[in-house]
Amino acid sequence: MNDVLRTLAQEQLKADLPEIRPGDTVRLSVRVVEGTRERIQLFEGTVIRIRNGGIDRIITVRRISSGIGVERTFLVHSPRLEKIEVVRHGHARRAALYFLRERVGKAATLREKRRN
Repeated sequence: MNDVLRTLAQEQLKADLPEIRPGDTVRLSVRVVEGTRERIQLFEGTVIRIRNGGIDRIITVRRISSGIGVERTFLVHSPRLEKIEVVRHGHARRAALYFLRERVGKAATLREKRRN
Protein backbone atom coordinates (compact mmCIF):
# COMPACT_ATOMS: atom_id res chain seq x y z
CA MET A 1 0.00 0.00 0.00
CA ASN A 2 2.80 2.43 0.88
CA ASP A 3 4.52 1.72 -2.43
CA VAL A 4 1.37 2.66 -4.35
CA LEU A 5 1.03 5.92 -2.39
CA ARG A 6 4.71 6.68 -2.86
CA THR A 7 4.55 6.17 -6.64
CA LEU A 8 1.44 8.36 -6.90
CA ALA A 9 3.20 11.07 -4.89
CA GLN A 10 6.30 10.85 -7.09
CA GLU A 11 4.18 11.55 -10.18
CA GLN A 12 2.79 14.74 -8.61
CA LEU A 13 6.17 16.23 -7.59
CA LYS A 14 7.41 19.20 -9.60
CA ALA A 15 10.97 18.86 -10.87
CA ASP A 16 11.76 22.44 -11.92
CA LEU A 17 11.66 24.09 -8.46
CA PRO A 18 14.36 26.57 -7.43
CA GLU A 19 16.09 26.23 -4.08
CA ILE A 20 14.06 28.28 -1.61
CA ARG A 21 15.18 29.21 1.88
CA PRO A 22 13.67 31.40 4.61
CA GLY A 23 14.47 35.05 3.92
CA ASP A 24 14.27 34.74 0.15
CA THR A 25 12.00 37.08 -1.76
CA VAL A 26 9.92 35.05 -4.17
CA ARG A 27 7.42 35.81 -6.91
CA LEU A 28 4.69 33.18 -7.14
CA SER A 29 2.33 32.77 -10.08
CA VAL A 30 -0.92 31.46 -8.59
CA ARG A 31 -3.80 30.17 -10.70
CA VAL A 32 -7.01 31.84 -9.45
CA VAL A 33 -10.47 30.61 -10.46
CA GLU A 34 -13.27 33.19 -10.46
CA GLY A 35 -16.54 31.63 -11.55
CA THR A 36 -15.85 30.11 -14.97
CA ARG A 37 -12.75 32.21 -15.63
CA GLU A 38 -9.23 31.34 -14.67
CA ARG A 39 -6.30 33.74 -14.47
CA ILE A 40 -2.75 33.99 -13.14
CA GLN A 41 -2.17 36.25 -10.14
CA LEU A 42 1.29 37.24 -8.91
CA PHE A 43 2.11 37.17 -5.20
CA GLU A 44 5.52 38.53 -4.23
CA GLY A 45 6.86 38.48 -0.71
CA THR A 46 9.41 37.14 1.77
CA VAL A 47 9.49 33.47 2.69
CA ILE A 48 9.14 33.33 6.48
CA ARG A 49 8.74 29.58 6.91
CA ILE A 50 9.27 26.30 5.05
CA ARG A 51 7.81 22.97 6.05
CA ASN A 52 9.51 20.13 4.15
CA GLY A 53 7.38 17.07 3.77
CA GLY A 54 7.82 15.57 0.30
CA ILE A 55 4.60 16.17 -1.60
CA ASP A 56 3.23 18.18 1.35
CA ARG A 57 6.03 20.77 1.23
CA ILE A 58 4.63 24.13 2.36
CA ILE A 59 6.03 27.65 2.21
CA THR A 60 4.59 30.68 4.01
CA VAL A 61 5.10 33.99 2.20
CA ARG A 62 4.55 37.41 3.77
CA ARG A 63 4.16 40.80 2.15
CA ILE A 64 2.84 44.22 3.13
CA SER A 65 -0.22 45.23 1.14
CA SER A 66 -1.70 48.71 1.75
CA GLY A 67 0.08 48.90 5.10
CA ILE A 68 -1.31 45.57 6.29
CA GLY A 69 0.74 42.40 6.56
CA VAL A 70 -0.59 39.54 4.43
CA GLU A 71 0.64 35.97 4.85
CA ARG A 72 -0.29 33.18 2.49
CA THR A 73 0.60 29.53 2.74
CA PHE A 74 1.24 27.60 -0.47
CA LEU A 75 1.64 23.92 -1.21
CA VAL A 76 4.74 23.92 -3.40
CA HIS A 77 3.72 20.93 -5.51
CA SER A 78 0.11 22.07 -5.98
CA PRO A 79 -1.18 22.40 -9.54
CA ARG A 80 -2.59 25.83 -8.53
CA LEU A 81 0.98 27.12 -8.17
CA GLU A 82 2.11 27.79 -11.72
CA LYS A 83 5.65 29.07 -11.22
CA ILE A 84 8.08 30.10 -8.47
CA GLU A 85 10.81 32.67 -9.12
CA VAL A 86 13.42 33.70 -6.56
CA VAL A 87 13.84 37.48 -6.83
CA ARG A 88 16.59 37.81 -4.20
CA HIS A 89 18.26 35.70 -1.56
CA GLY A 90 18.01 37.19 1.91
CA HIS A 91 20.38 36.47 4.78
CA ALA A 92 18.48 34.71 7.59
CA ARG A 93 19.97 33.10 10.67
CA ARG A 94 16.89 31.16 11.75
CA ALA A 95 14.43 28.76 10.20
CA ALA A 96 11.22 30.70 10.89
CA LEU A 97 11.26 34.47 10.55
CA TYR A 98 8.27 35.28 12.75
CA PHE A 99 10.01 38.41 14.04
CA LEU A 100 9.15 40.08 10.71
CA ARG A 101 5.51 40.20 11.81
CA GLU A 102 6.24 43.07 14.19
CA ARG A 103 8.22 45.02 11.61
CA VAL A 104 6.95 47.32 8.88
CA GLY A 105 8.66 49.13 6.02
CA LYS A 106 12.43 49.27 5.83
CA ALA A 107 12.79 47.47 9.17
CA ALA A 108 11.15 44.39 7.62
CA THR A 109 13.80 43.99 4.91
CA LEU A 110 16.59 41.48 5.22
CA ARG A 111 20.20 41.82 4.14
CA GLU A 112 21.10 40.36 0.76
CA LYS A 113 23.04 37.11 0.98
CA ARG A 114 26.69 37.56 0.03
CA ARG A 115 28.07 35.58 -2.86
CA ASN A 116 31.33 33.75 -2.35
